[in-house]
Amino acid sequence: MRHDAVLAETIGIRGADDDEIEAYTARPLDGGRRGGVVVIHHMPGYDWGTKEIVRRFAAWGYNAICMNLYSREAPGAEPDDAAAAARAQGGVPDARFVGDAAGAARWLRSLPTSNGKVGTIGFCSGGRQAFLTALELDIQAAVDCYGAFVVGTPPEGFPLQVQPLADRTAELRAPLLGLFGNEDSYPSPDQVDELEKLLQTHGKDYEFHRYDDAGHAFFSVDRPAYRVAAAQDGWQRVRAFFAKHLDGEG
Repeated sequence: MRHDAVLAETIGIRGADDDEIEAYTARPLDGGRRGGVVVIHHMPGYDWGTKEIVRRFAAWGYNAICMNLYSREAPGAEPDDAAAAARAQGGVPDARFVGDAAGAARWLRSLPTSNGKVGTIGFCSGGRQAFLTALELDIQAAVDCYGAFVVGTPPEGFPLQVQPLADRTAELRAPLLGLFGNEDSYPSPDQVDELEKLLQTHGKDYEFHRYDDAGHAFFSVDRPAYRVAAAQDGWQRVRAFFAKHLDGEG
């Protein structure tokens, strides 16, 4: 009989500046050695949908964790309230995010079942942050799901105020998977084209997939933007990508 029990729980980990931050984790209990996945939540926040994604990766056989990037702005708050507090400040500072993501990767590697490999995946603002982890951290794979402002800058009044990362493409340290909707505005198809050209110019290991009849947030099952065909294909791409880069011994 196959043993497929999964443990899911809220924990505290050490993030940037050694702050304790909240995180949600799920991991298989079969005792096998496996890769880890850092799930980076979208700007709407650390919500039930994100936790469901964490459990998905555990069901696929990975140790997974999502840190609450808004732990400092609104500790203990409901996701909508915490997200509003973060939006009011223009989002999470890059340096702080990197410290929190490094803490999550460190926690994954500390597990006795870790094979030493860690990947990241992010959605919306988290897609940009997944790209950032591939610049800054020792990871083995990164997935950017419609990450806004890797290319281009936010318009005035936009809730996310960050700098583009495209000029750092030469520094990319990990293979990159990008999943985008052709009806999205942030990033637009032209911005995706620009990023792809930069990746090609610098000889980076990447693959991009673009979906017609899909805009921003097409993975979000609880939003009108959800697109079944794009999401199903996207999950298959993610699973194959992580199997290639995270499975086996490190």
